[in-house]
Amino acid sequence: MSAHRILVTGAAGFIGYHLSQRLSLEGHSVTGVDNLNPYYDPSLKRARLARLSEHRNFRFRHCDLADRSSTQALFDSGDFDLVVHLAAQAGVRYSVDNPHVYIDSNITAFLHVLEGCRHHGLPRLVFASSSSVYAGNTELPFSLQSPVDTPISLYAATKRSGELMAHCYTRLYGLAATGLRFFTVYGPWGRPDMAPFKFVDAIEKGRPINIYNYGRMERDFTYVDDVVEAIVRVIACQESGFKLYNVGHSEPVPLMRFVRAIERSLGRRSMQKFLPLQAGDVVTTQADVSDLYRLTGYRPATPVEFGVDQFVRWYRDYFTASPRAATPASHHAADRDFEQVAVG
Repeated sequence: MSAHRILVTGAAGFIGYHLSQRLSLEGHSVTGVDNLNPYYDPSLKRARLARLSEHRNFRFRHCDLADRSSTQALFDSGDFDLVVHLAAQAGVRYSVDNPHVYIDSNITAFLHVLEGCRHHGLPRLVFASSSSVYAGNTELPFSLQSPVDTPISLYAATKRSGELMAHCYTRLYGLAATGLRFFTVYGPWGRPDMAPFKFVDAIEKGRPINIYNYGRMERDFTYVDDVVEAIVRVIACQESGFKLYNVGHSEPVPLMRFVRAIERSLGRRSMQKFLPLQAGDVVTTQADVSDLYRLTGYRPATPVEFGVDQFVRWYRDYFTASPRAATPASHHAADRDFEQVAVG
C-alpha cells in the first residue's frame, strides 16, 4: 500500500511495537502513543521504544488516552490517515481485582479515540479486540457467528463493549471500523505476564511451572509476525463500514506440547506442579479464520516450535545484553501460569 500517516496506540506494547516496526520499515509515517503504565516492568516498554526511535519516520508521544484533553490534543496535533488502536489494559485475571483500570483503559480511552476519529474526519480505524469475548462457548472453532454476549470476565466485557461502540460510530458517523479478535499472541518482545515468558523464565531459573487442569488444556497460539501481517493486509483492503475478523493460527496447541517445545528450545527440563482448572479459564480455544482468509488471502501459519525458538532466542539475548530481573508482572502473575489471551 502507498505510504500513510498512521497513529498506532499502544506502540510500546507487544503487538504495537512489532506493528510500528513493520510500518516504519515500509516507509509509513508512524506516530506511536503509549502511557507506559506499570502493569508490567516499563523498562521492557522503553527498550521497545528505543528500537523504534532508530526509525526516522517514527515519533513517540507519551499520552494517557483515558485523559480526554490529552487525547484531543493528540488528534489536534497530527494529520493522520488512519488509526490502529492497540492500547488496552490486558489480562483476564487482573480485571478481577482492578476493575476500574479496565473501564478507564478499554472503554473511556476507546471512546476518546473514536471521538478523535469523528471530529477530525478520519475515515479508517482498525482496533484490537480479543478471543476472550468467546469465553463460555464450547463449540469449536470460534467463529464470528458464535455468541459473545455472555462474557465471563470484565476484560472480555470491555473488549465486547469496544466492538459495540465502534459499530455505533460506523452507523452514526460513517467511520470505517475493523475489529480484530486476537488469539493468544506470543513471540519475541512478548509480555512478561503471559505463559511463554513465565514458563521460560521459570525453567531458566530452576523454578516449577504451574500446569492447570492437569495439562488438559489447548490454546490457539498465534505468532506475533503472523498477527502483524494480518493487520497490514487488513489495512490495505480499505474496507468500509463495520467489520470483525478472528486472527489466530486456527490449530489448538496442547499445553504439554507447548511446554515440551520450550524445554527443547532451552535444552532444560521443567519442574511441573499440576493443579485444577482455574475459575474463569476455558479448556480450548480455536479461531475460525475463514473470513480473514476471504478478505486478505492470508491465514497465520507459523508452527509453534519455530515461534518458541524465536522467543527463547530473544529472551536470552535480551537478558544477557542488559541483565535485569525478569519480573512477570506487578500483580502476582507468577503464581498463575496460563493466561487466557494476549493483546498488548
